[in-house]
Amino acid sequence: MKNCVIRLSLLVAVLGLAVATVDAQTPTTRKKKKRTATAKKTNTSKDNANTAVVAPAPKPEAVVEADIKLDTPRKSLRNDAVVERNLIKERTPLAYEHIREDDAVYRQRVWREIDVHEKMNLPFTYAATEDNGNQRFINILLNAIKGGDVTAFAPEDDRFTTPYTFKQIAENLLGKPHVIQVPDQKNDPDGSKGLMRDTTISEEYNPDVIERYQIKEEWVFDKESSRLYARILGIAPMKTITNSDGSFRAVTPLFWVYYPDLRPMLTKFEAYNGKNYGARMSWEELFESRMFASRIIKSSIDNPGDKFINEYIKDPILQLLEGDKVKEKVFNYEQDLWSY
Repeated sequence: MKNCVIRLSLLVAVLGLAVATVDAQTPTTRKKKKRTATAKKTNTSKDNANTAVVAPAPKPEAVVEADIKLDTPRKSLRNDAVVERNLIKERTPLAYEHIREDDAVYRQRVWREIDVHEKMNLPFTYAATEDNGNQRFINILLNAIKGGDVTAFAPEDDRFTTPYTFKQIAENLLGKPHVIQVPDQKNDPDGSKGLMRDTTISEEYNPDVIERYQIKEEWVFDKESSRLYARILGIAPMKTITNSDGSFRAVTPLFWVYYPDLRPMLTKFEAYNGKNYGARMSWEELFESRMFASRIIKSSIDNPGDKFINEYIKDPILQLLEGDKVKEKVFNYEQDLWSY
């Protein structure tokens, strides 16, 4: 009997220990589950933090380049005149008379400046639009260069050594577009946040800013024909440079065009005639007939330093008189060859 009691006591003790062990293990398992959940939450928060820090890369803005916007010539669908005007389509320039090198006994180079504000030079600013486009002389040149009919050359050298692209002409005339900061009206309408955004500013092309043209020509006396020839070599539109207050500062060539290459194209454009609209000459005839007013700004006569007149004479009136003196010297050379 005593042995049975002892066995029952041991059995109860073993069962009690087993229950205690199970109760002790159960909370430990819950704690592990809680820790696992906490760890997952921590990792999730870290992922969210990383996602918030790493922002998507902004898209690169398109590069804006300077461009001269020229109107596309539009032809009339009906005859825009009382008479059929077909002669201008068939015009070709007359070939220059050949001058042998041995016969060119006298040669002088002269640079002239044409001011479009003078009354005789008003055809250069004729702003009408015809079948071949705008009739301003600068637009005629730019359309010919853009269409590949004529090659432009760099303005730094008037010897036609470096071809000049239409893009370079646009940058020279309008300047490169620049970026400025302006208020961001989209994200900050009332301006309370002080948000700013970048915007690109580019100048617009205005043909009326070209107010002068430079002409390079050569005077040659041909002893075989006993005649003094004036041959134009190049034409350059002049860009006006102003100070910050808008006052005049200087003028500089925009580009150079070789005139003999330009002649076939100029025969297709008529120059403005304010007295008779039906009796208009072509631009090639205007230059060959010397139907423009100009002043001499440089010559090869008594000029070993190859300087412009305004570089050694500062008075504007004396500059004009010096130019007239150059013209008189060329004229007197031809006259002195003859005896009356």
